[in-house]
Amino acid sequence: MLPKDPMILLSYINTQLRDFYPSLDEMCKSMDLNQVEIEKALKSIDYEYDKALNKFV
Repeated sequence: MLPKDPMILLSYINTQLRDFYPSLDEMCKSMDLNQVEIEKALKSIDYEYDKALNKFV
């Protein structure tokens, strides 16, 4: 289960991307997560996924 708080979610997702997954798409497929919902939640705190950096910035 993902954290509900967007700042905690940001930290969790970026850590997962850094440590285990080459892309957001791969992470969402592997963990059976809704990518659109994650991007929407993090956009609400002005973070967007950067493919080149493989993290939300």
